[in-house]
Amino acid sequence: MREATFLILTALADEPRHGYGIIQDVAVLSGGRVTLLPGTLYAALDRLVAQGWVELSHEQVIDGRLRRYYRLRADGRTALARQTERLRQLASAAESRLRALRPELA
Repeated sequence: MREATFLILTALADEPRHGYGIIQDVAVLSGGRVTLLPGTLYAALDRLVAQGWVELSHEQVIDGRLRRYYRLRADGRTALARQTERLRQLASAAESRLRALRPELA
């Protein structure tokens, strides 16, 4: 799973968000390291909707502009949980090797 996909799914894990809200949350989650452009975000959302991981929650007009809110579906939560566990295992393996090289890091 790409990092941007992981971050988008994570942004949607706790509540539905509109596009700009997802972009803002991804920036916060990544410590400002990942900046999603709208085109990148909406292409990813289209793909995630087609995969059945994300769905349109609702639409709202604010200041004359339409906001589409997206939410994580059950399959998306499962995919996010699996990827989270995979990353946890990889991080654990890396930490073990680093500790073996530098015991003071333990």
